[in-house]
Amino acid sequence: MARSLPSKGGNKNGKRLIGRRTVVGGIAAATLAAPGIVKAQGTYPNKTIRYINPFPAGGATDTLSRMFCAKMSELSGQQWIVENKGGSGGNVGMDALAQSPPDGYTLGLGGIASHAISPTLYAKLPFNARTDFTFISTMWQLPNMLVVNLDVPAKTVPELIELLRKNPGKYSYGSAGSGTTLHLSGELFKLMAKVDIIHVPYRGGGPAMQDLLAGQIHMIFDNIPGALAQSRPGKVRALGVTSAKRSPVVPDVPAIAETLPGFDINSWTTLTGPAKLPPEIVTRLSDLSKKALESEDLKAKFFDQAAIAIWRSPADTLAYRDSEEARLAPIIKASGARVE
Repeated sequence: MARSLPSKGGNKNGKRLIGRRTVVGGIAAATLAAPGIVKAQGTYPNKTIRYINPFPAGGATDTLSRMFCAKMSELSGQQWIVENKGGSGGNVGMDALAQSPPDGYTLGLGGIASHAISPTLYAKLPFNARTDFTFISTMWQLPNMLVVNLDVPAKTVPELIELLRKNPGKYSYGSAGSGTTLHLSGELFKLMAKVDIIHVPYRGGGPAMQDLLAGQIHMIFDNIPGALAQSRPGKVRALGVTSAKRSPVVPDVPAIAETLPGFDINSWTTLTGPAKLPPEIVTRLSDLSKKALESEDLKAKFFDQAAIAIWRSPADTLAYRDSEEARLAPIIKASGARVE
């Protein structure tokens, strides 16, 4: 049955009805499109990521961090920019990271120094090493290597121990700062070898090595990449590595543990963000890190620097941090090292 044409008043109402339907239809269409819009806007990452290296440029952490960030840039399609922010054994940079917004666009290099040694070594920290961060994955592990300047007459670890015992307080070792593995390696060596050597902290391994070359300090327990760069051309003398066993990169250099059984210090790092990083971002970063750290090209580049690429899940990374703090705390306390 045919419908009658609306009156003029009906026309007005009809226009209103059509207008309302148009608006409602537009809202409905927008609502249907919204998930796609949100998804497009929320794809992570969609801009440059800032990566804080809490140590100065030129050291092993800088070299390895730039290799890792280059691979993550390749995999994520966004730039990862390394920002060196050294000081206080890594604590200055980690404090900056802890205070960053938890949006996934400020990340950094965590690890043994700031997150396992500092909680025991420092009387006060500007952050809580466990709860003020999100731990995404471990990245690499490497031992340190004890090297001495060429004026030191000792050719082996036993000879060095004998020399230091005969000359208490006359020799010094440099570190990348209080609370670093370079520092802890020296303190553990003092404790186990029963020697008296002076600790000279620097703002990174690079400056410490420069003073070693200049004869301002006598030795350093440097990360292997930095130590190798100077020992291979004969500018310093390598005496031992700090891992429990010899490193496959320098198999001719003895482990210090061969002289001091039980000596074992390895540097390890984590990809870290501020606390309360959204779970979906953590998952995305964990997946990207796994691809990067298990890629043959990055593993090979790390190995050339005497580092072993290691991926762990976020939960396993946190558990590893906890276990390392518990393992190292008694060593630090026994050494008497303390930063007030």
